[in-house]
Amino acid sequence: MGPFLNLFPQQITKMSKGLNQRTLFQTWGGSNNQSKVVQPTKDGRKPAGGPQTTQSNTTEAAKAKPTGNPLWPEISQRSAHASEDQVRTEEAYPAFEDDDDDLMVVAVYEAEKSLQHDRGHSLQRDDSAGTGSKASTSTETYQDLPGFDSSSAKVWIYPTNYPIREYQLKMSEVALFQNTLVCLPTGLGKTFIASVVMYNFYRWYPSGKIVFMAPTKPLVAQQIEACYKVMGIPQAHMAELTGSTGAKQRQEIWRAKRVFFLTPQVMVNDLSRETCPAQQVKCVVIDEAHKALGNHAYCQVIRQLCSQMLQFRVLALTATPGGDAKSVQSVVSNLLISHIELRSDESPDIRAYSHQRSVEKVVVPLGEILSAHQARYLQV
Repeated sequence: MGPFLNLFPQQITKMSKGLNQRTLFQTWGGSNNQSKVVQPTKDGRKPAGGPQTTQSNTTEAAKAKPTGNPLWPEISQRSAHASEDQVRTEEAYPAFEDDDDDLMVVAVYEAEKSLQHDRGHSLQRDDSAGTGSKASTSTETYQDLPGFDSSSAKVWIYPTNYPIREYQLKMSEVALFQNTLVCLPTGLGKTFIASVVMYNFYRWYPSGKIVFMAPTKPLVAQQIEACYKVMGIPQAHMAELTGSTGAKQRQEIWRAKRVFFLTPQVMVNDLSRETCPAQQVKCVVIDEAHKALGNHAYCQVIRQLCSQMLQFRVLALTATPGGDAKSVQSVVSNLLISHIELRSDESPDIRAYSHQRSVEKVVVPLGEILSAHQARYLQV
């Protein structure tokens, strides 16, 4: 498996409007920060190891009366009198550099205090709810998202061992946070996008089930190969289910495996017989999604999952979304789609990757027999 590109939470929160973005200083004080944050002393001086101020300068800063956040007035007070006192440092650093260092230390210190304060409130809420368990200070708990691994979800992974196409990167990111219908011409990487989305949900939900459905067995086999070659999902965690698999064996496969490839009718049968643990299904990928009309097996799967749970992601793939607006709307409604990514052969961002086609029109004459039938048909 090749190298991966980690996209950090600041990028992820742009697509998820329900999350609050953090500032740069707040991310430094986060739970996964590998660098040690050094807190300033009460008198406003920096710890040993950095530039040290003279006694006159430190004394002047200590006399300032803090209000609210006390460390900020100390820095501003010292900066205002820097030109009068001619501050000298033991390592002969300019005064403005020392002020910048102090500002940096104060910013990191306040960010750390803010995060610790938020975590303290979170622990109090958990205790008042009667859970009886203490939350870890390094990870957040999401009671409304059972099985969600918050530490893994701080990044999402995109492969870099393949040429990066901007439209694939964008569609993959959108599909992680919204139920998305991806409409791409044949041969432009719908399978690749599905593999990226499936792998990230595979990471985010360590005990969750990921399902890929296709109307034919060859399409199912194609996706199995892509998930292994593109994203490196272990083959030991993947399984292909067919109608010929015995009932007891199917139940054991659903229990032991995590990523499943099957036809929609097989999925309907397993849901009806309660062989499939519907509560653990976290991501459903639907190939040839334009078939999701009326009472198609695709529609039955979504309805049965919704009757038991609502916390699963839907990614629908198609090259032809529908012949008219009514058909497209039916697909969108039946599959719970909230966002559509549509590209054609003429779209600017995929034109460089689309296959060149030459169209030659050939007119075939009807002949005497067909012409006679045409004439009789027109007389009716």
